[in-house]
Amino acid sequence: MAPPVNPAAVILYGPPASGKDTITCALASLDPRYALFRRLKVGSGNTSGYRMASPGDLTALQDDGQVLYQNHRYGSTYVVDRPRLGAMLDAGQIPVIHLGQVQGIRAVSSYPASWVTVALWCARSTTARRARARGSADIDARLAAWDETLQDLQQAGDSEFRARLDTDTMEPGDAAKAIDALVTATSHTP
Repeated sequence: MAPPVNPAAVILYGPPASGKDTITCALASLDPRYALFRRLKVGSGNTSGYRMASPGDLTALQDDGQVLYQNHRYGSTYVVDRPRLGAMLDAGQIPVIHLGQVQGIRAVSSYPASWVTVALWCARSTTARRARARGSADIDARLAAWDETLQDLQQAGDSEFRARLDTDTMEPGDAAKAIDALVTATSHTP
């Protein structure tokens, strides 16, 4: 008898406005088990897609060793925590985690799951255009993050990603189908 395969989980890596939210919605349309992992956010600004937390909440998680990864960007701290990830996997969901740092991929994928990590990419001008279209007031900060992501990606090896998708040329539904196929293949491989 083959050993059980860990439950599936997805990391979408990419610069701002590379399509992480749009592709996550397309994945959920394909299969309702796909669900956005809402990272904890300590700070101000956009609250959509996050679980807001206080500095004290973050300290308690850190003290208990429950933080898989945290990063600082746009004046806030963003956290992937063990309790929420475990709860999603235990509920039969396929968490979709959005990250923009290879270091985060390495930290989060240490959690026992069958990880499918996908690099989403778009041109810098696309990030600017998409950020403006969605009403972002911090375009310069988004472009600086795009630059940081490019540097980070250039230092990453090909083994970090199961696929690299160009969202300038690929429709979100097609990207979701490609990712779903990878998840299906991974979850059936002991």
